[in-house]
Amino acid sequence: MSKRKITFISLLEDYFETYLPYSRGLSLNTINSYKHSFLLLIRFILETKGISASDIKFSDLTYETLLEFLNWLETDRLCKPSTRNQRLSAISAFSEYAQNRDFDAASVFRSAILKIPVKKSILKQRAVFSREEIRILLNLPDENYETGLRDKVLLSLMYATGARAQEICDLMVRDIRMNDTSASITLIGKGSKTRQVGISKKLADTLHKYIVHRDIEKYPERHIFSSQTHEKMTVSCVEGIYKKYVSMAKLQNPSLFRADSYPPHSMRHSTACHLLEAGVDIVTIKNILGHVSVQTTQIYAEISQDTVDKKLKEWNETWFGDNHKIKVKKSADIIPDFLKTR
Repeated sequence: MSKRKITFISLLEDYFETYLPYSRGLSLNTINSYKHSFLLLIRFILETKGISASDIKFSDLTYETLLEFLNWLETDRLCKPSTRNQRLSAISAFSEYAQNRDFDAASVFRSAILKIPVKKSILKQRAVFSREEIRILLNLPDENYETGLRDKVLLSLMYATGARAQEICDLMVRDIRMNDTSASITLIGKGSKTRQVGISKKLADTLHKYIVHRDIEKYPERHIFSSQTHEKMTVSCVEGIYKKYVSMAKLQNPSLFRADSYPPHSMRHSTACHLLEAGVDIVTIKNILGHVSVQTTQIYAEISQDTVDKKLKEWNETWFGDNHKIKVKKSADIIPDFLKTR
């Protein structure tokens, strides 16, 4: 950290620019999620206290102010308790870091955070595809079209490996290992942790044919799945693929696909549940999914195929909505450069 005066904003910058990516090794998606919590906090303080980002002091982050902010999330932004708790967790993590770097300045801030309880929320079960729904979904893409062929391989690979959407987007030609008897792929998960997941010979052959079809087999740094405009597919593109085929499946099979929504993570949940139902032990499933703790994997033992609900996640919230116009002199005071998502 430089010798500049330690302030709230300077510590926050070091937290996002150095500590989270390098000391903690957190993924870009996780860091962006943390950033969004502070963008919302900075916006709230500007609107209600008239204090710009560069002028915020730790003494401004009182128990009353932080509680007002969390209540504002629920009343003005209509966030659910689970989202409120995520914001609280992000701010709490920074308060611990700040106190360790400048105890005198940040101790009041840290004490205020510790007084705020986590709010109880109703735990919804995750949306999970049945085996019949999986069969229907995988048969929907039309392989006669380039995007249909891509989508078929992508959906099949996600179900076979339980990979996260981001892991599929990051997958490169070099990550595929094949020989005459076995095949596996290397996935880069949260915190840049890698794991190898075996795949069937049939799927490996399909994947290899797709790579050859795209003429990228000699380019190890090429991404396997691309969009129509970018060499590397984005998570939002994967989300669009799921939305497209689930909508088609619902129209063709009104008695199935009964959940309100099936985000890409539903495929990962489905893989875990189907493995569990097939008798695969929980530790093996943990390793396949890349979970740090078996307790995370254990939740799948509680999921019922007949009573699944949708677990909504708020993605890409825009902290300046149409109904929130703010007049300020300098935009830099609202959004410090280091808080802009990348």
